[in-house]
Amino acid sequence: MIPPYVVLTQPQGRFSEEGFLGPLYKPFATGGDPNAAKFEVEGMAAKGITDERQKARLALRDKLSTLADAMAASAQVTASTEARNQANTMVQGGREVFDLSKEKPELRNSYGRHTFGQDCLAARRMVEAGVPYIVINYPGGWDTHSNHFATMRRQCPQLDQGLAMLLQDLRDHGLLESTIVWCCGEFGRSPKVDWQPPWNGGRNHYGNVFSVLVAGGGFKGGHVVGASDAHAEEVKERPVYPVDLLGSIYVLAGIDATARLPHPMGLEAHVLPSASEAVKSAGILKEIM
Repeated sequence: MIPPYVVLTQPQGRFSEEGFLGPLYKPFATGGDPNAAKFEVEGMAAKGITDERQKARLALRDKLSTLADAMAASAQVTASTEARNQANTMVQGGREVFDLSKEKPELRNSYGRHTFGQDCLAARRMVEAGVPYIVINYPGGWDTHSNHFATMRRQCPQLDQGLAMLLQDLRDHGLLESTIVWCCGEFGRSPKVDWQPPWNGGRNHYGNVFSVLVAGGGFKGGHVVGASDAHAEEVKERPVYPVDLLGSIYVLAGIDATARLPHPMGLEAHVLPSASEAVKSAGILKEIM
């Protein structure tokens, strides 16, 4: 058993949180580095503790427990025991999915022996194991307010290698058509380079126009939707808004975009905002970006 929402490897603040939905929906962040000699997933087990030793510890704890009689009479104790057993199942069963040593060295090399490439391989293994939602946060991110070009020369080849191999590997395993792959940032970068110190060739936030890649899960490959002007400053034709992208993903995933979400204050909150709310949000974002 593995949590249904996994983040590789570190959460990105508010972009990897559960919001008003509550802790039940909080993602499981693996931590660690899948490119290390051994991928130690935080929270799965103490370092140096084998599966056999872990099982022996649990058996000894159960043997020494004095709550056996109380379990049958107390709903609280029963619930606690079920939660504990569920956690133990995750620890012992989930670790196998993250053991990249089970993959052929040639395949690991094809993904790239860097953190992002091995993140992608770990993601494919999780898809194969039935994990419904996986996020890969690129190590260090893409917030290139300074030294933009040096960062791009280092990171873009890794992104290309890992992402391309992920799509290939998903297809080879017969999983691409049932898996939506979505690659983007939360906005674009300014088409004008800021050479003033301390930025030294940086590109700032830019929400007017930017690109998103989607693949698999019913999306048609080999298509470009929309276009920017020659300087990538404004949308030239066929604008696509975030609400359009999310709506398309929800349709393909079989999610009712009009469904109501549970809100702790009883407010109206839906999976996707209405058309009027989306237009209003887009106007606000354009003002603050």
